[in-house]
Amino acid sequence: MSEDSTSPVRLERSLGLWNLIVIGIIIIQPTAPMGIYGVISNKAHGHVVTTILVAMVAMLFTAISYGRMARVYPSAGSAYTYVGQEMHAGLGYVVGWGMVMDYLLNPLICTAFCAKAAMNIVPGLSFYAWIVIFAAFFTWTNLRGIKTSAQLNEALCAAMTLVVVIFLAAVARAVWGMNHDPGFFTRPFYEPASFQPTAIFAGTSVAVLSYIGFDAVSTLSEEVENPRRNILLATVLVCIIAGVLSSIEVYAAQLIWGSRPFAEGDVESAFALVARRAGGVVLFQLINFTLLVANVGSGMGAQLAAGRLLYGMGRGNALPRRFFAAIEPKRHVPRNNVVLVGALALVGAAGLEFFASRLGGGAYEIGAQALNFGALIAFMGVNAAWFVHQLRNPVGRGLLAMAGAALGFVVCGFLWFNLSRPAFIVGLIWMAVGISYGAVRTRGFRSELVTFDTPDFDRPDETV
Repeated sequence: MSEDSTSPVRLERSLGLWNLIVIGIIIIQPTAPMGIYGVISNKAHGHVVTTILVAMVAMLFTAISYGRMARVYPSAGSAYTYVGQEMHAGLGYVVGWGMVMDYLLNPLICTAFCAKAAMNIVPGLSFYAWIVIFAAFFTWTNLRGIKTSAQLNEALCAAMTLVVVIFLAAVARAVWGMNHDPGFFTRPFYEPASFQPTAIFAGTSVAVLSYIGFDAVSTLSEEVENPRRNILLATVLVCIIAGVLSSIEVYAAQLIWGSRPFAEGDVESAFALVARRAGGVVLFQLINFTLLVANVGSGMGAQLAAGRLLYGMGRGNALPRRFFAAIEPKRHVPRNNVVLVGALALVGAAGLEFFASRLGGGAYEIGAQALNFGALIAFMGVNAAWFVHQLRNPVGRGLLAMAGAALGFVVCGFLWFNLSRPAFIVGLIWMAVGISYGAVRTRGFRSELVTFDTPDFDRPDETV
């Protein structure tokens, strides 16, 4: 049946549960712990796998809150909608603005990282040429439609998973030829000589960052078949799969490297160094290339989610509706938002390189940590929204659900307050600009001027 030409153009429902899981894994990256492996190892005195598992349990509380709220409000606005509906329109806008920071910085940082990595492979092209190529590629793939993006993500996920399998096989081969004592295989979880609770806690505060991105699944609620079931399942499963896969990767790495600290100059390339010890130069280069592929997938996925978040905020009149709430009728994508995010990633990556060259890389690090500033604001907001929803509409195990949401809020709040000072300053400036704009646009955050509509075919469901 053809679509009524008089009806508004909507996002197209074409994603199944598997598509959601793959997109979520791609945004987080199957290789997520590889980049921060050295940092966690040094902080936790080698207990990387333990911190990854503790972080997974902590993030599951927030993942459940996201999934439950998506059942109540299956909207592309995600945390922006949840907080605005359950608490206050002004708070919803603040959370949404914090998410915008997260979702705009992610493709920007991925564009810059991919350009740097590509220069090592094809040194003839400059950094600025590469950022044009990657920003254009990310934008083109997202303009092709949600199904095309999902299929490409599946191919990238398969390729990265294959590399992980190759790495694990190389580790198994290396371990097979070692002489090891009976406690060799349990030492990555617990080594009495170096285990300290404070060190584990410090490592966990970093390990949690390897899960940042699972929330993007909820921004696709209006493009999912049976969203009330699939968003909850996908959000929780993405968290669990990412945690289990990360744990296996770092467990294998610890079998090879042990608890020895990495030198200051080797922290960022720590996992590649482990790969070289396990499989030689070929595996070392393969892991480096895989990290490039991982950031390509993450950049595409982040731009995909950013376009949907801006669409939800535009439809709710928090941003200019005519531009941000427009849907391209042929492919059913928020074309204006996708192009805008791509342009900002290009300009931002160029600016990041300019300032990083003058600050000795400090600007890049600030940008990466500032990304978590917005993400953790959204996490706290969703946990608070689910707590309030249960308080008003107690269903089933209400007290247990409220306790989980409260714990998720506390964990995210602790991590947020412990971000680096420069990142915190950048984040506060961003929030001040957004709040000022929102106050002017909504005449003091009057709720009737900032709406949080759920599509007509998806009325709120209280049976959660």
